[in-house]
Amino acid sequence: MTDHPVSVPPAVVRMADYTKADIEEIFGVGKDHFGVAYTGLSWLPKDIHFGIRDEAGRLVAHTGLLRLPLTVGGHDLDVMGVGGVAVAPDVRGRGLARTVVGAALDHARTLGPRHALLFCRPQVAGLYRRLGFRELLGDVHVEQPEGRVVVMPICTMWAPLHEGAAWPEGPVRLRSLPM
Repeated sequence: MTDHPVSVPPAVVRMADYTKADIEEIFGVGKDHFGVAYTGLSWLPKDIHFGIRDEAGRLVAHTGLLRLPLTVGGHDLDVMGVGGVAVAPDVRGRGLARTVVGAALDHARTLGPRHALLFCRPQVAGLYRRLGFRELLGDVHVEQPEGRVVVMPICTMWAPLHEGAAWPEGPVRLRSLPM
């Protein structure tokens, strides 16, 4: 009888924090790991973190969450911001983004908000569509330091966290820095 290796899905772990060293463990040393420095925006750190480590213990994927205040069509609501999604370049194409984002969204469903929200570069929007996110059309306003409010220059996408959670109609304003 021949033993056949069994493919074991990668284990997602809850991380206490997500540091610059963790980012560099995934991407290597660099300045604009997420490709959004050109926007000139200030971003909030996430406060809930999920990661995947390879067999050697190296962090190879991450997703973070942060509860955020939003106003849509004049109504206030909270959303779960999803950000800091990262997969090491040498292990892409193995479903790690799906796995780590899925674990983060599963956790987000336990926290109350009906929607998840993320910001991404247009070239990765297809990935998020495959993960169940939908693009918001129209301007999304976000706060920046010194009381400035700007239009988000990259894609804004949302996903329902609960059955029947449709996105509300109307203008969108994030009442904080983006995550």
